Amino acid sequence: MKYTDYYAVLGVERGATPAEIKAAYRKLAHKYHPDVSKEKDAEQRFKEVAEAYQTLSDKEKRAAYDQLGNQQPGEEFRPPPDWQRQYGETGFSFDDLDFADLFAGLHGAGRRAGRGGRPFPEQGEDFEIPAEISLEQAFHGTELNLDLGMPEYDAEGVMRRVQRSIKAHIPKGATYGQRLRLPGKGGKGRNGGRDGDLYLKISLRPHPLFRASGHDLYMDLPLAPWEAVLGTSVDVPTLGGTVRLKIPPGTQSGKRLRLAKRGLPQPRGGEGDLLVIAQIVVPEAPGSEEKALFEQLAKVSRFNARRKMEKEARHESATH
Repeated sequence: MKYTDYYAVLGVERGATPAEIKAAYRKLAHKYHPDVSKEKDAEQRFKEVAEAYQTLSDKEKRAAYDQLGNQQPGEEFRPPPDWQRQYGETGFSFDDLDFADLFAGLHGAGRRAGRGGRPFPEQGEDFEIPAEISLEQAFHGTELNLDLGMPEYDAEGVMRRVQRSIKAHIPKGATYGQRLRLPGKGGKGRNGGRDGDLYLKISLRPHPLFRASGHDLYMDLPLAPWEAVLGTSVDVPTLGGTVRLKIPPGTQSGKRLRLAKRGLPQPRGGEGDLLVIAQIVVPEAPGSEEKALFEQLAKVSRFNARRKMEKEARHESATH
């Protein structure tokens, strides 16, 4: 038999929760249901989505399916004994589906009657929009005023675009790629259904000094050659103010120096770190006295900056 990746069909991860599986099913069932979809392969796609949902929404079936492993879609494979008898012969028909549950998530479902001739409640759609903030806003938290054109359906079931103003609170410590949920700020529900949710997908505006990785921050710290050799203390800017950092003698270019708890705040308390990366820079146009000192250093110093490279080169030559 050929393997079908039910998780891929629904577009969810293998560790998806039952709620995530149900939400994905509703969204795709809406898209491909033959009564409302204009897709040319709608009925076939709808069957695939329904078949995947039937398996993954059932705790026992899902556990048995997961034991098959992660095969390539369409790959021929041999399932365990009794798999076909227990789980592979159920077949699919439209009668197997709970349409009352499905139509609660479909636009246009309000034209369908439930028990007693009353229309089914329709949950409003969930929407996701990008939200770009600065690192300073991520550090302190901020409030965004959003003016959005939201699609809504009138009493006749015709979609129109309505302008809505939404105030969104961004908590401190928001990070790149994070999805913030604004309950009830999505599409309007119908027939007593609840309003959908609005999700903000956070991105961080580039900063001239800092780079973010999760809740940690990175920055390059320029050092003069004598500062790196002799050691020093320098003022380092952070999002919470300037701090004094000790540079140990013999600091190499690329060395990371950690300023603990100087990164972005974390949701459950605490802060990330600020990683300061030493970058040794040399004078672009040294004066005559500076140049003379460097020439003197070159004469008296026994330091060979390329010793390791030369050793590796000799080793490679000897082995070939």
